[in-house]
Amino acid sequence: MIDFLVLALVGGLGVALTAAPLGAFVVWQRLAYFGDTLAHASLLGVAFGLLLTINIQLTIIISCLSVAILLVLLQGQRYLPSDTLLGIISHSSLALGLVFVSVFDTGRLDLTLYLLGDILSTSQEDVIMIFTVFLIVSLLTWKFWRQLLAITVNEEIAQVEGVPVKQIRLLLLFMLALVIAVAIKVVGVLLITALLIIPAATARYLSTSPTQMVFVGGVLGCLSVFGGLTSSFLWDTPAGPSIVVCASVLFLLIILIKKRAA
Repeated sequence: MIDFLVLALVGGLGVALTAAPLGAFVVWQRLAYFGDTLAHASLLGVAFGLLLTINIQLTIIISCLSVAILLVLLQGQRYLPSDTLLGIISHSSLALGLVFVSVFDTGRLDLTLYLLGDILSTSQEDVIMIFTVFLIVSLLTWKFWRQLLAITVNEEIAQVEGVPVKQIRLLLLFMLALVIAVAIKVVGVLLITALLIIPAATARYLSTSPTQMVFVGGVLGCLSVFGGLTSSFLWDTPAGPSIVVCASVLFLLIILIKKRAA
């Protein structure tokens, strides 16, 4: 029993650390709905993985990237506001994913595991995949930190300064797709965005610089994972939702403490 708990904890901590820098950019750039859209699109990846009988995490990444590119291309159109467009693509991809999974599933898949996560079934291969993604995201964030910050502050000024705005935005979406692919195991399709934005939003109250916000967000994410797994072990609650509840409780506590201090 100790083995699977250790694997679940290590995997969850890896996802929390991987999500920390991206969560900060999602909060700064107000991309929460964007994250939801990519998360919902990941269910299409699950369906295609079942259909083609190949690695589901690979098809999730491809599916998320395809939707991300589609969103970037459609953002320039003038007929629909961007939030309406995101809503259409988000819910359409989720509905299509649910339909395709039900059609292609041969009885070997429990859909709840993908909707709400199943961190307790984390394997050694999953842990290796999570920390591989962690290394990739960390290296890309370190290398393109200035460009990512530039498009966060002001895209027009960044473009004038020679920053390739569209390419950097696609890079950010690519990293989001990687995180979503590994985070599905932890909190599921429906709660991925919460794991991205709640620790980052909480860290915003405790930080004075972008770098500090990333590190504090990582610590808060790790605390949420530890608290969620502990409550799941003690009270037999679902692990994925418990992690998000712990993150939400930390958020509320920090707000209350800050208000009292003010």
